[in-house]
Parts: sequence; structure tokens; C-alpha cells
Amino acid sequence: MFHADIPKLEWLARFGYGARGIVYCLVGGLAALAAIGSGGQTGGSRSALRSLLAQPFGQAWLGLVAAGLAGFAIWRIVEAATDADRHGGSAKGLAIRAGHVISGVVYGGLALSAARLALGTGGGGGDRATQDWTAWLLAKPFGQVLAGLVGAVVIGVGLAYLRKGWKGDVLRRLVLPREVHRWAVPIGRLGFAARGLVFALIGAFLILAAVHSRSSEAKGLGEALQFLGRQPFGWVLLAVTAAGLFAFGVFGLVQARYRHIDAPDAADAKAALRSAAASLPGR
Repeated sequence: MFHADIPKLEWLARFGYGARGIVYCLVGGLAALAAIGSGGQTGGSRSALRSLLAQPFGQAWLGLVAAGLAGFAIWRIVEAATDADRHGGSAKGLAIRAGHVISGVVYGGLALSAARLALGTGGGGGDRATQDWTAWLLAKPFGQVLAGLVGAVVIGVGLAYLRKGWKGDVLRRLVLPREVHRWAVPIGRLGFAARGLVFALIGAFLILAAVHSRSSEAKGLGEALQFLGRQPFGWVLLAVTAAGLFAFGVFGLVQARYRHIDAPDAADAKAALRSAAASLPGR
């Protein structure tokens, strides 16, 4: 099923990892500048992408990032449907693959926002996406319970990232030359730890929104960073977390170059996606 001589999906995946890395570099870099009082901003992914418009050839760069994020979204869904990373059909494996589908949907939305910004056809949706979908969820039957469960899952993901940053194998599926290996490990650990912290905060805010049934209490990445900045010695917390997010961005560029990607050929990917779509409820 998997063929090393079929490069198209692998190229798409590498382009996607690189685009995601650039987004995290922008978020972390701007937040670090804000922490030390040198300009910048504590915003989320959409705000960071919007900042590209002020740069030379900003629309062109933004268009490339949008294309890369779209590629990453496609790869995540294909990866989950074909089990390209061999997670298997166990409960844990299916949960990981489901998470990749959700990741694909999220990055697909971010790609659309970036494309609209590049084309000048919209404001990119701001950074209110978390509050918007939380409001939608709370309006459903048992919405508070569902929102609370989502928050608990997000906290769990954050704790898993923190654990990976502390003692996990951050170089799994990476094939690195020795000179890159030396600095990729600490960069990866710092990046996963920072990402884990912000995920845990976002999950906690979701639980608060569920308890109080107020979508306004749900916070995204930018607001989680702002929350850190308001704490005692907040500029230190913000600076360290921002540095970690920037490190995760750099690590994403390492993944784009050195990650082992066992991509399926196009025909197998299409067949797997059709099979997955046919198994959805209501089909």
C-alpha cells in the first residue's frame, strides 16, 4: 500500500509541516517581543498571519503559508484515514487518528482565513474561533456537558505534550544528522512543553465556559498568552512560553525536512477516504 517512490503526498506533508512551523514562529516571536516591551503582540494564529501583510511581499508570503496549511490539513486527514503512521485500530490508535482529523479541520479553517487575507476578501475571522464554536456547542442539548468534555480532552492533550517535553521521545519518526540532533532535542522539548501549557490553559477555560454556560469565558491561544502576561512576573512567564512556541515552530521546520513520512499513493489515499466517508453516521 505504501510506496517510497510516490513523492506527491510526501511533498504535501513536508510543505504542511513547514507552514505550521512558520505560524508558530510568528506567534511565538510576536509574543516574545510583546513580553520584553519591544512591540509585538500576544495574539493567536490568525493575528500572527495578519501581521505578514505589513511585510514586503506580504500577500505572496501569506498565500504560500495558506497553501502550506491547506496541504497540512489534507495530509492530516489522509494520514488518519490510511493510518500512515501505523497507530493501528486500538482505542489509543483510533483516538490519535481522530485527533489528526480534528487537527486537519482546524488547520483547514486557518488555511481558509489566511487565503482570504492574502486575497483581500475578508478579515480572516479574528481570533474568536474558540468562542464561536463554544457558543455553538453550548446551544446544543447537553451542551455544557459536551463543552466540559472537550475541555477535559484538551487538558489531557496538553498534559501529554508536557510529559513529552519532559521525558518523551521528541525525535520519534525523525532521521537527523548528528549536527542537527544536538540542538533539535532541547528545541523540541521546550516547544512541546510550551504547547502543552497553552493547551492546558485553553482546556481549563473551556471547562469554565461550560460550568458558567458562557462562551465568552472560552479562550484561544492569544488570550491564553495574555492571561500568562497578567500574572505576577507575567512578562517572564510570557517570554518563556513565547520562546517555547517559537521553538516549536523551529522544530516544525526540522520535521518538514527530516521527518520520516510513509505516504500512500494517491489511489490508495482516495480509496481510504471514500471508505472512511462511507462509514460516517447517516451515510
